[in-house]
Amino acid sequence: MTSSGTTGAAEVRGGGPGPRVRPTRWTRRTRRTRRTRAGVPLPLLLPALGGFVFLVLPLVALLVRAPWRSLPDQLTGVAVWQALRLSLISATAATAVALVLGVPLAWLLARARFPGRRLLRALVTLPLVLPPVVGGVALLLALGRNGIVGRWLDSAFGITLPFTTAGVVVAEAFVAMPFLVISVEGTLRAADPRYEEAATTLGASRFTAFRRVTLPMIAPGVAAGAVLAWARALGEFGATITFAGNFPGRTQTMPLSVYLALQSDPAAAIALSLVLLAVSLAVLAGLRDRWMAAS
Repeated sequence: MTSSGTTGAAEVRGGGPGPRVRPTRWTRRTRRTRRTRAGVPLPLLLPALGGFVFLVLPLVALLVRAPWRSLPDQLTGVAVWQALRLSLISATAATAVALVLGVPLAWLLARARFPGRRLLRALVTLPLVLPPVVGGVALLLALGRNGIVGRWLDSAFGITLPFTTAGVVVAEAFVAMPFLVISVEGTLRAADPRYEEAATTLGASRFTAFRRVTLPMIAPGVAAGAVLAWARALGEFGATITFAGNFPGRTQTMPLSVYLALQSDPAAAIALSLVLLAVSLAVLAGLRDRWMAAS
């Protein structure tokens, strides 16, 4: 009787000839949590908690101090809807520009081999660390009426970009495109290039191989990069106000509206900030499989 019971217990534990019982997901998570708790030293735990509080506390304060009772009235104003509509349209247009120009640029950085490729990558990613106001000044010097290219656009085609809605799209695309390029380039480097090579050996051109083979493989990375670029364009402030100005209904996006309302109506600024916070949370939820997956 004892031997049989011992054998049965060994089989359940996986030590006998019987089928091995795999631990459930909850069991594995509990074991991993216990190991993590046991392995975190106190000198690392305290700064980690401090960093968490530092990042979350301002968001909590925004929610606590929000004028929830007057929020519907704050968000139904004409100026708010104009700014929101302009922000959505300009961010979507800037993302489209980033897709058309950024995906080929990412392919060039990931697949092509040519002198100066590292310098090109550094220049492409420079807007990530460049102060947005400096980016706006650079856009003025390049695309303004007296700019290097803007003078030619004005004289030849009558196109003026600064202080227009098109200028908002240009400013947002300038700061948002590097996010898409980095995401797509990383996805391209992870993709196996032998599929493209096999397609070319079967008679397909390089562009056809990219369009029919590579692009479907990297579609998740392109989508993630597009979402990041859209969110960055939606929240752009410095380059937009410097290059496009702050004209209601024409160039005043949501971040500019928040800045303007903060000087005269803090409750309206908080309400507008809540809208941008909700959009940011939606973007993070859309990228949860990419950034929030448990390893």
